[in-house]
Amino acid sequence: MDIAEFWPQGAPPLEEAKKYIEKYQNKKIILKYGGQVMASDQLSKAFAQDAAVCRRIGIKPLVIHGGGPQIQQKLKALNIQSKFILGLRVTDENVIKIVEEVLLNEINPDLVKTIQQYGAKATPVTVHNNNIFNVIQAMNPELGFVADPEEINVETLLSIVDQNIVPVIAPMGKDAKGQIYNINADTAAGTVANKIKAERLLLMTDVPGVNDKNGNLISKLTVAEAEELIKNETITGGMIPKIKTCISAIKGGVKGVVIIDGRKPHAVLYELCSSEGAGTLIVE
Repeated sequence: MDIAEFWPQGAPPLEEAKKYIEKYQNKKIILKYGGQVMASDQLSKAFAQDAAVCRRIGIKPLVIHGGGPQIQQKLKALNIQSKFILGLRVTDENVIKIVEEVLLNEINPDLVKTIQQYGAKATPVTVHNNNIFNVIQAMNPELGFVADPEEINVETLLSIVDQNIVPVIAPMGKDAKGQIYNINADTAAGTVANKIKAERLLLMTDVPGVNDKNGNLISKLTVAEAEELIKNETITGGMIPKIKTCISAIKGGVKGVVIIDGRKPHAVLYELCSSEGAGTLIVE
């Protein structure tokens, strides 16, 4: 296999990358794709290419996508107000229909197609197709149709991964009555990472990573340090559920979680295959 033939322009130098490729051979890596990154065609393509390249060099990527910006856009166009509680969108009957439409009819099939265009096999994993999330309604009933994953069908996921196919997972699930719920994509990614004992969980964001009180990037944090930053309100808003996901993933056995700056083209390859990384690494 000549990696040079499909290694992307603008990715880390291949000579350097080769030192890291062996480290992640046959390792399962969760790539959570979301934030404003999704609204940029160039960055979306670079992300899909990174996922495909990971698969082609022998890493086992699993992709989980959000859809916040696109959902927000559609709600705005329909004049539906959005309300958030602790960074989570309140989801009533109108909103859940829009979420379903955006995630399952637009983002998911588009991402599957783009990964395939870059030479890797990919398949949708959605609430209508290979559903893996059995859910219970979130602790706060005010959130409406928002749920936490109770059980995950690990066998379905692993059988896809073992066929050298990239699963592209939409964060929605069903409860015992068959009602469809939205799941926070970071929470979904963290839960999957735990259940399949992933080597790494990469959360794409539209910030450089976690900043200290002075706005400087913190390149590495322990779980205890991250918890302290939430307590003293250095970490606020939508970053809180992200960091909590990171912490529970580490406690559940994931070796490292990285909040990466998705605004950097090929951020995934920079994080996995270069010494400079692309964000904040959180470890035990």
